[in-house]
Amino acid sequence: MKLTSILAGVAIAASAVAAQATELKFANFTPPFHTINASVIEKLNADLSAATGGAVTVRGYHGGELGAGPVEQYVRVVQGVADLGWGLPGYTSSQFQKTMIVELPNAIPLDARGDEALWRAWDEISGEFPGTHAVALWTSEPNIFIMKDKVIRTPADMAGLKVRVAGATAAQVAEALGATPVQMPINQVYNALQTGLIDGVITGASTLSDFKLDEVASSYTLGANLGRLAFFTVMNQGAYDALTDEQKAALDGMRADVSASAETSWNATADAALDVARADSGNTVVDLTEEEAQAFADAVSDVVNAYVASVGGEAALAAMQGQ
Repeated sequence: MKLTSILAGVAIAASAVAAQATELKFANFTPPFHTINASVIEKLNADLSAATGGAVTVRGYHGGELGAGPVEQYVRVVQGVADLGWGLPGYTSSQFQKTMIVELPNAIPLDARGDEALWRAWDEISGEFPGTHAVALWTSEPNIFIMKDKVIRTPADMAGLKVRVAGATAAQVAEALGATPVQMPINQVYNALQTGLIDGVITGASTLSDFKLDEVASSYTLGANLGRLAFFTVMNQGAYDALTDEQKAALDGMRADVSASAETSWNATADAALDVARADSGNTVVDLTEEEAQAFADAVSDVVNAYVASVGGEAALAAMQGQ
C-alpha cells in the first residue's frame, strides 16, 4: 500500500474521531483562579477525557463569559446556553427547599462531610433539580463570622448589625441572632463591606482568598456551627441524554469523586486563608469555646426545627445525618 493511501486512511479516521468528539461548555461566573476551576472543571475535563478516550471533554468559560450573574447559572444550563454550570441553591432558595437543610446550623456536625450528606439524601432532594442531571454536590467549609470593625463573641454582639447571607435559611438564622440579613451574591460582598453597606457576612473562610474579602474584613469568629453553603454542578438534561451509554456511565461514576474533590479543595482554601488571617496582626480572630458556641446553637434552634418542619424535610435531614 502506498504511503499516500495510508496517510489518507489515517486522516479519514482522525476526522471521524473528531466528528464524534463532544466538548461540553462549563459556565463559571468566577475568575479562573477560583477554587472551582481546578477542583471541578479541570478535573472533569481530565477524568472524562481519559475515561472516554478523548471523545468527551470539558471546557471552562470563566468570568461569566456565557452570561454574568451567579443567580442565573442554573437557568443557563436548563436553557442550554451552557452544557454544565455550577451554583448555590441558596440563590434560589424556594426551588431547593429540602436541599437547603444541609445549610442549617447543626444539621450536620462541623467535622462532617457535606458532599456525602447530600448524596445520602439524593432520593429526597432530586426533584428539586428539574431539567438537569446532577454531576456533583458538595458543601463549603463551615460558616464563620467575617466582620469589618465588629467583633462577635456572643449572640448579643450581633444585635442591630447588617449581615450578608446567601439564602433564605441563613437569613432566618441571622434574624434569630438579632441581625438584619442582607441577601446578595458573594461577588458583591467586597464592595458592600468596604463601603459599610454591611457590617459582615456569615460564610466560609474560602471567600477570604477566592473573593479577596481578607482585604476588607478585620474580625473572624470561629467555632459556632452556623451551617455551611451548599453547591451543585449540573448538566443540561438534553446534553446528558446525547451521550452514549458508556459515556453516561463514565460521568456518573465520577459523581462522588468530583464532589469530594470540590469539598476538599474548598476546605483547603479556607484553611490556608485562615492561616493568613491569623498571621495578620491587624485582625481579631475569636475561637469560641464549646460553651460559647452552644449559646449560638441555642439561639437558632427554633429556626432550624421550624424550617425542617415547614418543608417536610424530616426524612431529608435524617438521610443527611446518616440515620
